[in-house]
Amino acid sequence: MEYAQLVAHIQGLTAVAVGLLIGLPALGTAIGFGILGGKFLEGVARQPELSPMLLMRMFLMAGLVDAFAAIAIAMGLLLLFGNNPLILAVAKVLAVHTGA
Repeated sequence: MEYAQLVAHIQGLTAVAVGLLIGLPALGTAIGFGILGGKFLEGVARQPELSPMLLMRMFLMAGLVDAFAAIAIAMGLLLLFGNNPLILAVAKVLAVHTGA
């Protein structure tokens, strides 16, 4: 396989990986926020006097749930717009095999 074709193949697979890195954490975060909000409302409905404490804990957990998606999005954008380490690795392997 020619170097240009190999790089194009890696870039195509990188685009698929970026789509998964952005899409799946977004889906998981949406499900997590739905469950978190539902449990918060159940807790407030059962014990309204604990509402301020439950609200504080809900926001803490919301930040933790959202951090996972933010990290995955940052990694995906780094792969997409930064120096792709996969292409650099292929260039090194091809340089060794071709003797260049």
